[in-house]
Amino acid sequence: MATEIELKLRLEARHVRKLLAHPLLKGIASQKQHLLNTYYDTPDLTLRQRRIALRLRKKGWEWLQTVKSAEPASGGLAIRSEWEVPATPGQFDFSHVDNAELRNLLDAAHDQLEPIFTTDFRRQAWQIACGDSLIEMALDRGKISAKESSTGICEVELELISGRVEDIFELTRQLQQHVTLHPDVASKAERGYRLFRNEPEQPFRAKPLPIHAEQSPVEAFRTIALGCLEHFQRNEAGLLAGGEPEFIHQARVALRRLRSAIKLFAPVLPENFVAAYGQSWQTLAGALGEARNWDVFLEETLPPIARAFPHSHDIHRLQNEAKRRVKAARRAITSLLRLKEYPRLMIEFTAAVHALSDTMGTPLKRFANERIAAHTRSVRKLAERYDELDDEQRHIMRLRFKKLRYALEFMTPLLPSRQMKRYLETLSRLQEALGLINDQVTARLLIDEAIAERQDSVAHGWVAGRQEILVTHVPEMLEAWLKAGREQSGIE
Repeated sequence: MATEIELKLRLEARHVRKLLAHPLLKGIASQKQHLLNTYYDTPDLTLRQRRIALRLRKKGWEWLQTVKSAEPASGGLAIRSEWEVPATPGQFDFSHVDNAELRNLLDAAHDQLEPIFTTDFRRQAWQIACGDSLIEMALDRGKISAKESSTGICEVELELISGRVEDIFELTRQLQQHVTLHPDVASKAERGYRLFRNEPEQPFRAKPLPIHAEQSPVEAFRTIALGCLEHFQRNEAGLLAGGEPEFIHQARVALRRLRSAIKLFAPVLPENFVAAYGQSWQTLAGALGEARNWDVFLEETLPPIARAFPHSHDIHRLQNEAKRRVKAARRAITSLLRLKEYPRLMIEFTAAVHALSDTMGTPLKRFANERIAAHTRSVRKLAERYDELDDEQRHIMRLRFKKLRYALEFMTPLLPSRQMKRYLETLSRLQEALGLINDQVTARLLIDEAIAERQDSVAHGWVAGRQEILVTHVPEMLEAWLKAGREQSGIE
């Protein structure tokens, strides 16, 4: 088995000549190949479900059979297990796969394997010395075909032949000085499967993160941070395609989780890392927040008011203004994502996360208990005097609850499942109620902004009444959370 460490970078076709003229490539001979790959799976796509890719590749006169595990990529960097041997077209032999579970899966699927899609591209490759490493840079141009459909390929892959992962990022920095290269998380195989199934872009939601007690706190942070980054990147295409509300919501959640993770793990992270990346995402997060606020206002807050007052001129004005603001907010997000600083931030952050080292030696369970306890104490102080809080203090309490929930979700694999499941359910219900209250506070601000001259509109009255009703339900939910907190005892 070999381990493939590869950074995938998207390149616009109009920038290919600029890449080929890069000073780094001057004097380095390149190899050109025509690569035709056929990917196989069972009719019910068993391999895809297990995140396995199986292909036969024609490379000149040679045929190769490749099996890859499909661990998710973050920041464009993928670290995958790979098994590759010479092959004969139409014949499969998995005896060289030294992972017994995977080999048994492939053997069981053998008789059902059939071609699913092909990738047909021309590769131009250079071997580049960078730092202490040797890296293959491959420029791939061609297409992916499935059934009657096809889509283009134009990308750069940087594969570590020998040396250090850090040097892949250094080489990328040097390349980005002359041409825009965008980190990409979707492999050719993933794109081929989506084409085969004719799947449109779908909002991507946070997945459970595989932390475990044997990790150090910094190792756990690396797993969590890269998971949050993947969560964001998987929604990026949807943002660029027009930013439907759920793509915006999920991208915003991803950045909130990422920023919460940085704060949660700040005691074990370098101060310069926290200072740099605790704020780096703020502009993008702000644009997503603005879009999300107008989406909620237009899709959730206004419709019941419009049904109750169908002839209100103010409501029609609000609807038109909200639609205008939604479009403007989407354009702002797209503009930020198209700035050359955005892919550079992705590379720098991914590189910085991989470069983190742990020198404190704190056991992860102890660290997690201490941080969750600190978050809990912080929010309990506000919860116990909820009746005295004003809107701003309730907003602060809501954010602290959100941070506590994220901390618990990050640490879920370490938690006693039965007790913690009930506790998280109670916390989620409470957070949802606080979120609805905050939506009404935000709605008042948006109404003031949209129709500043009307402070007595029916929309003002509706939102104020709705907020008052929601606020009365919170004390009972807070008491349920406090009781659930007393019953659960933290991490075992």
